[in-house]
Amino acid sequence: MERQNQSSSLTCENLPSFLSSFVDTFVDFSVSGLFLPQQQQIPQQPLQTHYPSPNRLVAIGDLHGDLEKSKQAFRLAGLIDGSDRWCGGSTTVVQIGDVLDRGGEELKILYFLEKLKREAVKSGGQLITLNGNHEIMNIEGDFRYVTKKALEEFDVWAYWYDIGNKMKSLCHGLEIPKNPFHGIPPSFHRVPEEFSHSIRARIAALRPDGPISRRFLANNLTVLVVGDSVFVHGGLLEKHVDYGLQRINDEVRDWINGSMGQRAPEYCRGRNAVVWLRKFSDEFAKNCDCSLLEHVLATIPGAKRMIMGHTIQEIGINGVCDNRAIRIDVGMSKGCINGLPEVLEIDRNSGLRVLTSKPMYQNKNQYAQTKEGLGLLIPEHGPKQVEVKA
Repeated sequence: MERQNQSSSLTCENLPSFLSSFVDTFVDFSVSGLFLPQQQQIPQQPLQTHYPSPNRLVAIGDLHGDLEKSKQAFRLAGLIDGSDRWCGGSTTVVQIGDVLDRGGEELKILYFLEKLKREAVKSGGQLITLNGNHEIMNIEGDFRYVTKKALEEFDVWAYWYDIGNKMKSLCHGLEIPKNPFHGIPPSFHRVPEEFSHSIRARIAALRPDGPISRRFLANNLTVLVVGDSVFVHGGLLEKHVDYGLQRINDEVRDWINGSMGQRAPEYCRGRNAVVWLRKFSDEFAKNCDCSLLEHVLATIPGAKRMIMGHTIQEIGINGVCDNRAIRIDVGMSKGCINGLPEVLEIDRNSGLRVLTSKPMYQNKNQYAQTKEGLGLLIPEHGPKQVEVKA
């Protein structure tokens, strides 16, 4: 009844303020689940693969549908204030991908990151987001790791998106909105009927050229170079570099925007894909192919290290291969191992360190006495952590 009353009070005349007020309400997270069509399409900017080295660079690992842990990571790095607004100044931030799956607040995180991107630019900073394997999977319709709560979130999105489209269709002079459910079957084999609408909503939102994938994921990078650091969710091989990092980013964007069919590009699929590779992420240093890593980095001008997510590091952020491979996925989401948030900081003057919320490192000075500098040289039996700041 409440939904009917809300929709019946809408008219063509009050549509702009209606949409604007609900978007503002959602961004402030004062209520849950208000996902409406954006009032106007955000112009797509040419993708930029290479960035100069900033004074301060922060890297944040996999978020997996956990909004509170995501905010904790940003607060840990001094990037947002108590009202969740950007306070990171000119800092450049890289989120390594895997916002989707394993948690129930995926859309809230996507809106949260979009808000921070706009706020960061106003302060001279920037937030750059990458695609992980779970973004690629969901765009392809692989929902193996979706949660019930996440399906409910997309169900609510679909309801409000439909209302927004119906209101637009009442306004003369506006283009008739495209039906996001076009071509999607009403039910699915082996999917309980109670989840059919939620699955349809998720497909509609995330498939190539879907409203959510186009708005939030199409402008993600898949490979990024900032100064002497290479960022990628899984890892890079020489064949990826030879293919072209800019070419990879452009093609993945085109695929998400619906101009390259349903299947992801080949370099995004399989165990050696840029979003799936684990050759440099094993918890034991002896299992990491350091010679291969050295060769790959040598093919990227100026590159000193590769920074990756994808593979959970239970001991926290660490590095292997003489500090040239740094792994930043700490499994912070409650849908993973509920790890305490950690982020990587690269300062132009003081180098690399990990900012951590782990209680065992609260005495910063005591820890620094035993591990000066990076402390990233890894023994055969397991990794060590970077110098930490609690």
